[in-house]
Amino acid sequence: MINIYSHELMRLVRFYESLGFREKFRTPKQGTPVHVEVSLDRFTIGIASVDAAIADHGLTPSLGGRPIEIVLWTDDTDRNYARLTADGAPSLSPPHDFLANLRAAWVADPDGNPIQLVQHR
Repeated sequence: MINIYSHELMRLVRFYESLGFREKFRTPKQGTPVHVEVSLDRFTIGIASVDAAIADHGLTPSLGGRPIEIVLWTDDTDRNYARLTADGAPSLSPPHDFLANLRAAWVADPDGNPIQLVQHR
């Protein structure tokens, strides 16, 4: 599991749900959430509000850098890349062959975090 901090938590939840992730946890259960966890297969992404991280935990998350990358294995890199970019995800690198047996592409989520789409050829 990884956690991503966001200023627009629900925007990221909707984005990851469009990739097939499903909400598994939310707090608080009623009202505006400050933390939501979404899962796909056995991979979970926690999306936490920057404001809550500051208020509840004394953290000072900096969203200026991109120290993470989320890798999603797929059965069709080109199709998923085309769908995501058509839906407005910024392209970071179009589909291309990589190494001897991989096809990869990168898009960004709504907060700019890189998402690698990769498949075995």
